[in-house]
Amino acid sequence: MVSGLMIRSSSIHAAGCYTTRPIKKGTPVVEYDGPRFSKEVADERYKDRFITYLFSTGDSGEVIDGFGTAMFINHCCDPNCETENLDGRIWIVATRDITPGEELTYEYNLHDSDDDDADCYCGKAKCRGTMFSEEEVKRRARKARRAARA
Repeated sequence: MVSGLMIRSSSIHAAGCYTTRPIKKGTPVVEYDGPRFSKEVADERYKDRFITYLFSTGDSGEVIDGFGTAMFINHCCDPNCETENLDGRIWIVATRDITPGEELTYEYNLHDSDDDDADCYCGKAKCRGTMFSEEEVKRRARKARRAARA
């Protein structure tokens, strides 16, 4: 994990994670870590909660219940980081050189959700207006078209 990370107010969403030191492109910044369990267990455990910090680890249906520094890294449609699975561990990795004072961000690419919306407030010129993945946006559009025909 990179030292020199701090949590403070963010214009994107409540609090964000910022670096106080330069970070080179390709550097693993922070691990998204926490207890792991199935999506079904997560759905039951958090059915009445508005906010969660769950991270899907892939096609296995396992999620990480993150509660650490990585949970403060906000979504952005033009991010400076991305997630990578490194030997079964999920890391937030810099996609470009990042300067001190910058907020760390990555695309959440939300999917397989019953939520009605996941609006994006990143404010970037490339903002898609949603934290859902492009595939999820397409899936929802197909579902809406089928419902309209029925």
